[in-house]
Amino acid sequence: MKSRKFIDAIIDKWPAKVLSVVIAMLLFMFNRMSALEERFFSVPLSVAIDGDFVPASSYPRMVRVTLRGEANSIYPILEDDIEAYIDLTRYKTEGVYKAPVLIRKKGTALGVDPLEAQVDPLEVAVAIEKRLTKFVPVTPTFRGYLESGYELSSYTVSPPQIEVSGPAGLVENLKDLTTDFIELSGKKENFSVSVKVINRDGLLSIRGNGMVEFGGTIQQSIMIRTLERLPIVLSGLKDGLIARPKANFGSVRLQGSQNDLEAYVPEASLLSLDCSSVDGEGLYILPLIVSSPPNFTVVRFDPIEIEVEIDSADDQFAPEAPR
Repeated sequence: MKSRKFIDAIIDKWPAKVLSVVIAMLLFMFNRMSALEERFFSVPLSVAIDGDFVPASSYPRMVRVTLRGEANSIYPILEDDIEAYIDLTRYKTEGVYKAPVLIRKKGTALGVDPLEAQVDPLEVAVAIEKRLTKFVPVTPTFRGYLESGYELSSYTVSPPQIEVSGPAGLVENLKDLTTDFIELSGKKENFSVSVKVINRDGLLSIRGNGMVEFGGTIQQSIMIRTLERLPIVLSGLKDGLIARPKANFGSVRLQGSQNDLEAYVPEASLLSLDCSSVDGEGLYILPLIVSSPPNFTVVRFDPIEIEVEIDSADDQFAPEAPR
């Protein structure tokens, strides 16, 4: 009898009692959830994909993660222990595919309860293409100017080519990769430097550490300078003779380093005629002699030879015959 009364008491107005229990549970959960805190940070987004394919379109490289849980549980979690990724491994043909962003917990994120993790965006669309690998040349990029009067005569890049892989359509059209800036300012001696190869497209990957060794050979700049109206000096003329050259000035073109040529002041004897072979009066053709400094090369000079009239000094001072 007592059991019957107990059962009747339980089922009496049971809908209201069930509703009360549900409300109590909801209030409990609400109170608990309202006591939880949120933590926000961003993590890299990786793409899991079949090894023969690679992403071929831009996609978010970072996603925003929201962790919800108790303060003493969520703040000790390291950001590196929350990984975000999309799984495209089931796709075996080229195309554009959309996949949800998934979360993988590890390390300090394991065993935390309660812990709710949400990501933004929720899903990502990515195009995939066949992977292509090839070697492309490395082109150096310069900045600044060498010291005045010097030039970069040659250079080497080691290795001269670097291996690149990525989507076939992108790699096929890739002609070269450039380096970070190589500073030339003020340099006047040979130098070498390690420099980074710049990857301007995140869809490409460079094999190795992405560094090359650059070696530059610097030499003085070579120029040509023309000297005009230089006096022609006579030398070696025997006593008692007088020389009358048909030309008293000449010109010469010299080749040498820019700094040396710009500072060069011609000597008075740069151009000369050697009259030591002249024995007496008459008309002689003598070669023009250019006595340039040893660090210069004579490109050309003018005139090459000069007609010289030789007279006796006695004839010049002899008295005129009476008329």
